[in-house]
Amino acid sequence: MRTHVMELQDGDRLKTDVFNNAGLHVLPKGTSIHKEEIALLIRHSIDYVDIELREDGTVLSQLDRSDFQKLLKDNFDSTVKGYQSIFLEALTTGKFNQSMVDDKLKPMLEIIDQKKDVVSLLITFGEEDVNLYNHALQVGLLSYYIASWLGYSRDECYEISKAGCLHDIGKSKIRQELRNHTGPLNEAQLDEMRRHTRYGYEIIRDSMPDEVPALVALQHHEREDGTGFPQGLKAEEIHPYSKIVAVANMYVEMTAPDRLKGRPGLLAVLREVYELGFGELNEKVVQALVRHLLPHFVGKHARLSNGETAMIVWNNPSDYFRPLVKVNEQFLDLSVERQLTLEEIFM
Repeated sequence: MRTHVMELQDGDRLKTDVFNNAGLHVLPKGTSIHKEEIALLIRHSIDYVDIELREDGTVLSQLDRSDFQKLLKDNFDSTVKGYQSIFLEALTTGKFNQSMVDDKLKPMLEIIDQKKDVVSLLITFGEEDVNLYNHALQVGLLSYYIASWLGYSRDECYEISKAGCLHDIGKSKIRQELRNHTGPLNEAQLDEMRRHTRYGYEIIRDSMPDEVPALVALQHHEREDGTGFPQGLKAEEIHPYSKIVAVANMYVEMTAPDRLKGRPGLLAVLREVYELGFGELNEKVVQALVRHLLPHFVGKHARLSNGETAMIVWNNPSDYFRPLVKVNEQFLDLSVERQLTLEEIFM
């Protein structure tokens, strides 16, 4: 099966020997592909390789990037509309039908589970106008990825993702004018907005037998150092699922566009979240996000601080934010070229 190097999946196996344009033998037939092999292929400017047919025979993995993005966006839009219905039901009745959550979320997770390019996912979603509904879904989907990186089972990942999608359901009880407020909040407005965590707990408890998603709604603004709300809990008092959703929520929230400053870059936000992992956010969860998100930057294009466009070739395990990049035909190790930094990631 002829496959572009950017579409290779962990564990794919080469069907034939691979040679570069100069005839140098790069990888032998039968090699199991992982991120190291992908980086090697990129360094040798190899675009396509032949791999053995995958056991699952997935069709999604053979879609080109534009087709996959369209499929992703169509399903994302449908899932957002489904969440909007759930939100409106909570607004009018104080509870929602749990089966509606499952019916809308599971098809979306099946798609992203087969195509694990989380950076393309975040870039695609980042092009959308942010509102309460797609924010909640983005948090749910990113929570799914983080949970899988932490080693949770498939069923646990789904439950964490569902809790992430429902984390802001309590905002249905917040006045619409306050929900839509774009400027800084005064103390009274801030106090009212913070009540959404308790409202969310109540709505979910009235809608589902499982208390854990309700705890996530209650605790997703708690912080490891006790500075969060509504209860000022400390690390050992916060549910593990809440810690995951808190990191996903922070990341998605920080990537939202600012009216004056525009949309911040994924990499800049990732750096900020990384720093928060040394006090406010759970370090283990933040490390999982950073360590597993950065390898997905390999093969993506980036803007350097000098204005040049580069392709990320290899991640530096000792300095996460200073990878090996390729500018035209020149390779630059940013851990050595300290005057240069990555400014933005794009497709």
